Amino acid sequence: MISRYSQLVMPQDANVVGTLFGGQMVSWMDIAAAKAAFRFLKGTEADVAVTRAIDSIEFTKPVHVGNWVNFESQIINTGNSSIIIQVDAFKECHDEDKILACTAKFTMVSVKKTSDGSYYKINHGKSI
Repeated sequence: MISRYSQLVMPQDANVVGTLFGGQMVSWMDIAAAKAAFRFLKGTEADVAVTRAIDSIEFTKPVHVGNWVNFESQIINTGNSSIIIQVDAFKECHDEDKILACTAKFTMVSVKKTSDGSYYKINHGKSI
């Protein structure tokens, strides 16, 4: 199942050369991965998933102010508590609809909240 999420690039999201700041792209991709993990964990004892690692990331095309970035996230592997998610970010502009701008793999870990507000890793018990 593919999870989708979109963001409009605004001037405050740009770097000194006028393109989308890489850190902002990574932040949005992390949200897209979290959305996929959230949906995957429905019906489990886990409360949420947190980012464990960004296993790889590649910026392939620049994204400019006024472009939309459309994220597609898909779970590609699971472990006992881990969830590996492929996130692809496509820029959308007036001239073209779907251009791969960035791709990454995130490892998320399922966690549960305790009564004192802390979290601990928990097996989600699911597979793909």
